[in-house]
Amino acid sequence: MLNVLIVSKNEAFKQDLCAQILAHAQGYACDETLKPDIIVLDEQYPLLASLQEKYERVPVFVLLKKGDKKKEETPFIKYVSKPFSLNVFLNLIQSAIHFILSSDAGVLTFNGYELSAFEKEIKNLKTDEKIKLTEREVSMLLYLYKTKDKPISKTEFLEEVWGYSPDVSTHTIETHIYRLRQKVEKDKNWPELISTENGGYRLIF
Repeated sequence: MLNVLIVSKNEAFKQDLCAQILAHAQGYACDETLKPDIIVLDEQYPLLASLQEKYERVPVFVLLKKGDKKKEETPFIKYVSKPFSLNVFLNLIQSAIHFILSSDAGVLTFNGYELSAFEKEIKNLKTDEKIKLTEREVSMLLYLYKTKDKPISKTEFLEEVWGYSPDVSTHTIETHIYRLRQKVEKDKNWPELISTENGGYRLIF
């Protein structure tokens, strides 16, 4: 689940944009109580610096008034002129997220760990220990991160991470999860990375 924070003085616009995103795109939320994965800044340009400082490595989409000129963009700052197509806007968001996760800029932090998808490694922030991961392990962690608090079933892992490969069984998934935990977690009785809930798996934040 990708959480979108919309910053706007126009409450009606904010609620309408959130409603449209939730209605037309699966896997999105607009929960202001959770850390954002994406920020939409509606015209309030002076807030950009403070938002970047508070939410480091979170892409910010700055909505421009009609006639305003776009400034220089970075992987974490994108400018979108009003009015805009919702489908085009959602595609821009997906492109930004994909770029960040697949580049050396893509570092995700959760529960005392830092995951670098590009380097294929996870770092324990308490001990500074770095652990190399396989590409499959990185894919599993990225998918768990995107889905946030929702437990992921073995069937969903088969579909989204393995693509229903005929040689994959639920036992294979259990083995991958077990090996990943063995690599990273120090106490098997106290999970720090992945929890098992209702027959599924959830990343611990």
